[in-house]
Amino acid sequence: MSPGIEYFRGGDGPPLVLLHGVGHHWQAWRPVIDRLVAGFDVIACDSPGFGRSAPLPAGVRPTIPAYVDAFAAFFSALGLSSPHVAGNSMGGGIALELARRGAVASVTALSPAGFATPGERRYAQLSLGLLGRVPQALRPPVRRLAATRPGRVALFRQTFGWPTRMPASEAVATLDDAWAAPALAGALAALGDYDFTAGEELAGTPVTVAWGRYDRLLIYSRQAPRARARLPGARHLTLGAGHVPFFDDPGAVAETIRTTAA
Repeated sequence: MSPGIEYFRGGDGPPLVLLHGVGHHWQAWRPVIDRLVAGFDVIACDSPGFGRSAPLPAGVRPTIPAYVDAFAAFFSALGLSSPHVAGNSMGGGIALELARRGAVASVTALSPAGFATPGERRYAQLSLGLLGRVPQALRPPVRRLAATRPGRVALFRQTFGWPTRMPASEAVATLDDAWAAPALAGALAALGDYDFTAGEELAGTPVTVAWGRYDRLLIYSRQAPRARARLPGARHLTLGAGHVPFFDDPGAVAETIRTTAA
């Protein structure tokens, strides 16, 4: 069965499902959603164990294959037959694996997981885990820091090309939801085992892989070339953005998704 997945739905057109990365929530997509609802039935999801979605069932590790199972069930529950899917980071890995199952009409993978070396994965795990493990006593001052422009640069420079383009309210909500996410530690740990392979199995699905030039988490200069090698049939783009591109350049993200879906 599909877990209780929280989602936003709006717009008119073919269905388009949006998937976030580790520690995030569907609201991060808002500037992109505003540019897509005129042409798509947009469904932006909180992945199980993040945002307002229930965790995966007890005993199920929050791995990418487990999330693929959950979203395939979610598609069925909503009556979605082969929706377009766009995902960022872990969400990008989930989207690519949904394509492997033949469950989607197209994939736009934004700085997707699955193309890092073990050392690079460990670096990303430690980086995101550090922010997720901020002690309770320090969270109020960190929230106040996130509400300032210099604070957003200090806290989010690794994941955003231009952290000050993210509103203060979204920065604070991102921290709160990451700290509250029951799946954060488990999903980070599970990503240490995930590597994308056998890209030829996606040959029947239109795929775009778009990497942010200023991605300092899944480092562009190292991981984007591996994605090109493993997915030679995909369209590969470079965005003038960071790892999370939604506030950096929402217009470019929306256009990338539109072109892939077309």
